[in-house]
Amino acid sequence: MAHTARDREKLLIRVRRIRGQVEAIERLLGTEHECSEVLQLVAACRGALNGLMAELVEGHIWFHVLDQDRPKDSPQAAAAEELIDIVKAYLK
Repeated sequence: MAHTARDREKLLIRVRRIRGQVEAIERLLGTEHECSEVLQLVAACRGALNGLMAELVEGHIWFHVLDQDRPKDSPQAAAAEELIDIVKAYLK
């Protein structure tokens, strides 16, 4: 996956942040904390995972679905942008 190799460090930083959030959820569940705190952290973790998913899907579309030789102003590129926007909205 060329696009993930190119953005490897940025993606790894995001994954490490998500790991920290999951570990925080584990710590909260092991102690006496309010349900609202746990739920808020789970929601934040889900949002972070959805953001990572949106970024990976976007890279996949640009590097594996579209022809790399097509101009960026082609109808296919416009359709890809529209699809990416829809996926991001869905994952929000």
